[in-house]
Amino acid sequence: MQIIEVDVDGRRERVPVARAAGRMWFHWRGQTYVIDAGASRGRRAGGPTSRAGTGNIAAPMPGKITRVGVELGDTVTKGQVLVVMEAMKMEYTLQADVDGLVSEVSAVVHTNVAQGAILVKVIPQ
Repeated sequence: MQIIEVDVDGRRERVPVARAAGRMWFHWRGQTYVIDAGASRGRRAGGPTSRAGTGNIAAPMPGKITRVGVELGDTVTKGQVLVVMEAMKMEYTLQADVDGLVSEVSAVVHTNVAQGAILVKVIPQ
């Protein structure tokens, strides 16, 4: 992991960055972002294999599950934290990308997961 300095509204801030699979991952001001190599702008991490609005919440990289905030049958809102995982000495919060009903929870605390593993499925409502 490395630290980069960014200029935000005239202020210099230090941000930890991890690199994996041709992407840069960083956690800043409570959100996790990923920048694809050669991309001109970042996107909020929902996982490299997740598509916005699918309800399938995937692991953005290999890591360890540290917290699961939902159970089967829970109603969730877009942006609600569903799973917290640790990877490359950084913590990533994975959020619901839709409002809906939790139909599957495969994330288990203290287990390791592979990049792209579906951790929670939400049926959009």
